[in-house]
Amino acid sequence: MDLDIRTPMGLMFTLMGAMITIYGAVTSGNTMYGEHSLGININLWWGLALTAFGVCMLVPALLARKSQTHAPHEHKPLEEPPAHGR
Repeated sequence: MDLDIRTPMGLMFTLMGAMITIYGAVTSGNTMYGEHSLGININLWWGLALTAFGVCMLVPALLARKSQTHAPHEHKPLEEPPAHGR
């Protein structure tokens, strides 16, 4: 079982970040940001941060999986140890 933990974590962070980014973009003109978060659209910025982190987790996991599938598994025959004569 070759499950790389970066794959599900990257998917989770990327999907959650994309949802929060979309929500932040849709509600960007809302007055709630002026009242509660000093005028900063915190949903948009944290959504972008989560998406970037998720992509940073996914890219190495996918590259590692790609390199494992393309690398031939060569089985070298076992060599006998050299005989030590006395």
